[in-house]
Amino acid sequence: MGLFDKWRNKKPQKTSKDKDVAETKKKSDKDLATEKGEPYVAILSLDINPNNLHEGAFELDWNEKFVANLIRAGYMMKKDDTDADIVDRWFQNVCRHVVMETWEQEEAIRDSVRYTREKDIGGGRKEIS
Repeated sequence: MGLFDKWRNKKPQKTSKDKDVAETKKKSDKDLATEKGEPYVAILSLDINPNNLHEGAFELDWNEKFVANLIRAGYMMKKDDTDADIVDRWFQNVCRHVVMETWEQEEAIRDSVRYTREKDIGGGRKEIS
């Protein structure tokens, strides 16, 4: 912006850099990842049945690069698997791992806790086993 532009009520011209920044702000995380050639997956929503809190559903969003990575990792079981089938298989596997890790941690805690029993044997003495 020149010194006299302000007095002439001229607005400064936007540069291509300003336009790039504005466009970047409008793009979603998925679009940005796709442009960079990076995998993308996100949870869009979580719905829980208010009558049965054990029931719920996730809505996921992903890009083609993410699905390609899953296919290379062996998540495609049949030639006619859709992208949704492949991502669902992956997500179920992630959930299984979370459950197994939680179970293993609880088992480790249970195994490390030692229970003792005290029995009063009289005369101010106790038997501890």
